[in-house]
Amino acid sequence: MIREITNADFDGLMKLYMELHDNPFPEKDDRVLAVWNRIMNDKDHHIIVADIDGVIAASCVCVIIPNLTRGQRPYAFIENVVTSAKYRRKGFATACLDFARELARNENCYKMMLLTGSKKEGTLKFYENAGYNSSDKTAFIQWL
Repeated sequence: MIREITNADFDGLMKLYMELHDNPFPEKDDRVLAVWNRIMNDKDHHIIVADIDGVIAASCVCVIIPNLTRGQRPYAFIENVVTSAKYRRKGFATACLDFARELARNENCYKMMLLTGSKKEGTLKFYENAGYNSSDKTAFIQWL
């Protein structure tokens, strides 16, 4: 089932995020829980998951960003697209991205953007097959 995350999904999401950039499971301290609660209470911040029999198998983040150009239509930014190794190549990440697209359409967004650090041909092809292109814009990153 593709859905938005709930408060009960913290551990499952963090386990999945351990496969993203080799993140360790975070300690549930005040700082981490403050970030979690901030995300959970932000109407424009959506964490979308593929829940397979109670396991968070894939996820993406979709943030709706208010905008003063383009007729004041917002845009959506996609980040942290990840599928657990056991569940890859089964369409779960694509389903999460499709859910994000519908969410963005319902919010009247005029575009969706995502960045990937991957240079793997399969990953880039995956994003192209999901409807994204790398020719319309040029991304620049400044790490802080």
